[in-house]
This record gives sequence, structure tokens and C-alpha cells, in this order.
Amino acid sequence: MSPELGSDAESEDAPGDNRSRRSRSPVGGAKSDIDADGDPQPHTIRLELADEPGQLLAALEPISENGGNLLSIFHERGNVTPRGRIPVEVDVEATPDRFEAIVAALREEGVNVVQAGAEHYAEEVVVLLVGHIVDSDLSDSLKRIEESPVTSIADFALNAPEGRGDVSSARLRMATRAGETEAALSIVHELAEEKELHVIEPLTGGAV
Repeated sequence: MSPELGSDAESEDAPGDNRSRRSRSPVGGAKSDIDADGDPQPHTIRLELADEPGQLLAALEPISENGGNLLSIFHERGNVTPRGRIPVEVDVEATPDRFEAIVAALREEGVNVVQAGAEHYAEEVVVLLVGHIVDSDLSDSLKRIEESPVTSIADFALNAPEGRGDVSSARLRMATRAGETEAALSIVHELAEEKELHVIEPLTGGAV
């Protein structure tokens, strides 16, 4: 985790772990509007951020701009997701309508929202891609799947026994929103057809 990401918000070290930090303070003095569609409630947003300067600050701005109060931030400096992103958990207080606006604004800014409040990626699907995976731009393939609002890549494993320039296989475990497994698979199939990859699918229901 870069120092710049850790310094975007005032924080203090969690006891016994200098890699984890939690801070508690309002963002920009924003106040929730108790008259707007119900009382303010605490919500948890789980994000994945690139390990680059300013990413955390950019992710916090939509909270302030949409009337939310920041309650806490938690991130593990030494931990990264399968895509090399930094997992960040943000607790905010907002009315239901303002919280929906916050989540929408985060996604519009290109922030990967893994979980928002009660919204979980409740289903899981595993597929196998076979072909010239590396030569067809592996990073582009993962990025395009990850950009979908219905799925998040939970795990990725590449097997290239003859070298990365030859035919290889990749096991892709995706977490999808409830009822969106078919949509997630459609994205993979479209990508595979474009890049002349074969798809072996799927193991569902949380199978790994």
C-alpha cells in the first residue's frame, strides 16, 4: 500500500497491526438530511482501489458530495485482491435515498464497489478459459470483466505449462449479484468469442 493512499484520510493505527488503519470523522462536514426518505442509517461499503496516490480521497468525495457522513475507514496495507487492488471498507451514515446516490456516484467514477450495504455478491460461478490467454491481453480481459456492474472477480489462476506464449488455461471464480449469473457468463462468452478463447462452464452455487 503506498503512503499516499494511507494519507488521504486522517487515521490511527489499529492496535497490534500497523498495516490496518481506521479513522472516524465526517467527510467535509457533510450532514445527512433526516427529512430525506427516512432517518439516517449506518451503511458499509466495500471497495477495491488501485494502489495509486489519491485513490482513497477520490473515493471519499462522492460520499461528501451526496450528503453522507463518514463514520470509519478500514484498509489493510499488506493485503491485496487477486487483481492487485487494495480492499477498503467504509462505514457511512446516510438516508436510504442518499446512500443509493452515493453508491451510484462511486460507480460512475469508476470505483469498484464490491458490496454496498445489504447488497452482496450472493452467487458464485467458476469458469475455465482455454486458449492464448496471455497473448490476447490478459490484463484487458480481467479489466473488462471487472468493469461489469454485476460481477467481481474473486479469484484467478493461470496455468501455462508450455510457457505463456502457448495455449494456456485460466480458472476464473466470479462473485455475482443475486440473479445475475447468466449476465456475468454472457460477458465472459462475448469476450472469449472476440479473443478466440474457449469457455468451459460453469460450476455454480458456490462451488470452487
